[in-house]
Amino acid sequence: MIKIIIVEDNNTIRHGLRLLIDGTEGYQCIADFVDCEDMLEKLEQLSPDILLMDIGLPGMSGIEGIKRVKEISPDLTILILTIYEENQLIFEALKAGASGFLVKKTPPARLLEAIKEAHTGGSPMSTHIARKVVEYFQNIKSVSSQKSEILLTPREKELLQSLVNGRNYKAIADSFYISIETVRFHFRNIYKKLHVHSQSQAVAKAIREKLI
Repeated sequence: MIKIIIVEDNNTIRHGLRLLIDGTEGYQCIADFVDCEDMLEKLEQLSPDILLMDIGLPGMSGIEGIKRVKEISPDLTILILTIYEENQLIFEALKAGASGFLVKKTPPARLLEAIKEAHTGGSPMSTHIARKVVEYFQNIKSVSSQKSEILLTPREKELLQSLVNGRNYKAIADSFYISIETVRFHFRNIYKKLHVHSQSQAVAKAIREKLI
């Protein structure tokens, strides 16, 4: 038996979800709430398997609610059911600890399937949302590819590391047995590759993007 808590402020939707869940063998709605505040007060004593909740709730937001739930019950599986499909909300919910994300127009059979999938360790998502997630990671890959195009030579990395370590041009020149003009030449190329215009910017970018 999969024990489920519903958090949904729309009475019609909440009652419909409860009827669907309680009317299906192997599923049980052990409680339903209109807001996160009431749910959080009773969460520990209810000990559900799945928390099915909306994001746009009165009072505490669903995103904040997820974070609070994870503080109380880190292993609880949270499945979001919402009308929102904005990228930011999707990723805020997933980062906060949601295991799946479905839109409210999800057919009843698919919703029940998603609950079972989440209960067994899956991460069910509506098709449009799954596509957004894929696109997000494709964009990350694209950005990572752009970063990898910052191809510093081994010598440039050594010089940049010396700059990060706090050495000035003269000290760098002395340690590498090259002239200051050669050091300046290398750093002009490094700045061009990093798209920066100063030593401080070069150091910040080198550290931030782990180029050395």
